Amino acid sequence: MKRILICLLLAASTMSACNKFLETEPEDFVTPENYYNTEADLRRALNGVYNRLIDNFGRMYSRGLFTYLSISDEFFFKSITINNIRVMEFDAGQLDIGRFWETAYQGIDRANLLLENINKPKMDETKRNVIKGEALFLRGYYYFLLVDNFGGVPLKLVSTKSPNEAFLPRSTVKEVYTQILKDMLEAEKLVSDINGYTYNETVTQTAVQAILARVYLTMAGEPLKETARYKDALEYADKVINSGRHSLSPDYKQIFINHSQDKYDLQECIWEVGMYGNQLGNAQLAGAVGIENGLECPDDKIGYSGGSVHPTARLFSLYAATDLRRDWAIAPYRYVTTNGVTTKSNYTAAQIYDRTCGKWRREYEMSTPKNRSYNSTNFPVIRYADVLLMKAEAENEVNGPSAAAYNALNMVRRRGYGKPLGTPDAAVDAPAGMDKAAFLAYIQDERARELSFEAMRKHDLIRWGLYLSKMQSLAAEITATAPSGLKYAANAAKNITPRNLVFPIPNTELTVNRLIVQNPNW
Repeated sequence: MKRILICLLLAASTMSACNKFLETEPEDFVTPENYYNTEADLRRALNGVYNRLIDNFGRMYSRGLFTYLSISDEFFFKSITINNIRVMEFDAGQLDIGRFWETAYQGIDRANLLLENINKPKMDETKRNVIKGEALFLRGYYYFLLVDNFGGVPLKLVSTKSPNEAFLPRSTVKEVYTQILKDMLEAEKLVSDINGYTYNETVTQTAVQAILARVYLTMAGEPLKETARYKDALEYADKVINSGRHSLSPDYKQIFINHSQDKYDLQECIWEVGMYGNQLGNAQLAGAVGIENGLECPDDKIGYSGGSVHPTARLFSLYAATDLRRDWAIAPYRYVTTNGVTTKSNYTAAQIYDRTCGKWRREYEMSTPKNRSYNSTNFPVIRYADVLLMKAEAENEVNGPSAAAYNALNMVRRRGYGKPLGTPDAAVDAPAGMDKAAFLAYIQDERARELSFEAMRKHDLIRWGLYLSKMQSLAAEITATAPSGLKYAANAAKNITPRNLVFPIPNTELTVNRLIVQNPNW
């Protein structure tokens, strides 16, 4: 599948030290001076910016960002009782945290280098502007990932020319968000309409607008608490809704089956990170969606997963029994192999903690042979359902629980129960007459139901100021109610303290950059 291609390595830091060992200059050596001469060069460089969303070591959207980098009250890791990141026991030397930081800055540096050379080739100006817009957005998005996870970070807006360049101090959270908005708002005017594509791995106008709604909602909450931004979030959610480019897919489970089958759904899925292949060939752009967070299966032909990500009973109990999303998001069965024969084994009603994530099921994958650790399943960064729920939340904050807020919320709920989207249904619609606080609480639960395992719950809880209290209460719940052999599921929640609202600045950065100050209590 997938439109992200293998890119040439364009980092400027690789451009030194060669010709003093050689008598002649290599003719195929890539530098900014002999590159960026054609539209094709710019597009290859842009692929390199996208490429950092898929880290070969699994710290970005290939694995980490939707699993061990997003621990919340919706899941725990199977049989993890020792000290590591999966139980939130780590320090500033943790390898995955450092690699996450480095990979995001690699994406930023590649974007900076491309933007510095954007005007070099002679080419169609509309096409040039599209490439510029995508690069600007991606730079802003990498900074969004960084500020959301680390707090204030150094703002580097020019490419690295030499390892001897001066280091930068941390910018404030506000300063980083100001740059994010600058990049994304400019990008909105430059990128293409999604109607011109048959795939959704490229950043398009509604993708920029949807992410801007997310950015504004985040700015309205913790830690900035710029509540005036709710109005901006509402404006940008409405831009996506009123564009007419997107709608809810009628069948919830089909969204994720399509991912596993390498099919595109541009109506529901506004922007996806594209994975490619299964890491068995030369291309190193595969991911682990449905493997790290997959339905337990020991059979390679069906699609192996150790089933390491398990839902909490709290998440399970948020769904009504008639909510079709429950038994899709949370697997009602696993695969077992007996005497060489693999069959489905249904969980009992008491086996809530035994269940695994079921959104992406490898049994639907069509590419063979199947790799135990990698696949080509895309990850949805933002879906239309998320936009509707952001619309409901922002509308509630600006105008209270209006008819427009209820309508956006209820469309998502009706789809979750397999009901007609435009027809009121008292059995599934949100209760009428809620006040502003009650409506917000309802949205908070609905986001957990709709977007479970999609890397949103931790982000949401932090911006709502609920992360610490939710994790502390989760630890108590699991300790009191989980089966004796599964009480370890509380370990991550028990280890959460106020410092965990952000990750530590990695030691690899602190060691070389003396201008960096560590986050509190790390």
